[in-house]
Amino acid sequence: MSSLFTRIIDGELPGRFVHSDDKAVAFLSIQPLTAGHTLVVPRAEVDEWTDLDPALAAHVMTVAHTVGKALKLAYGCARVGVVVAGFEIPHTHVHVFPTETMADFDFIRATPMSDEDLEANRKRIVEALRRAV
Repeated sequence: MSSLFTRIIDGELPGRFVHSDDKAVAFLSIQPLTAGHTLVVPRAEVDEWTDLDPALAAHVMTVAHTVGKALKLAYGCARVGVVVAGFEIPHTHVHVFPTETMADFDFIRATPMSDEDLEANRKRIVEALRRAV
């Protein structure tokens, strides 16, 4: 059975994408730590990031880096956080999110966001990606 992320990548489930290429995608988390929380996901369905081919792992981190620069530009945050946890969905994903303090890294604080707010954040990030390139 396909992972939740594969179903989003394949268009079976909705996703608010800010990046897509032949190896990886980036879309907003529906339960963000902070506004702009983006997941960078390889198209290949690999459970643990340490099992990724090194070239694909490097590409995923390059996309995360690009998204991180856009988040910094879009939100004017103190830092951009990056977490690779891997417990929620058995498909490698990198959490990239604007942050002001270490408290922003607490996944217990993640809260659902309305469709309207998610779409506004998606547009904000896409515009920042255009400016950052």
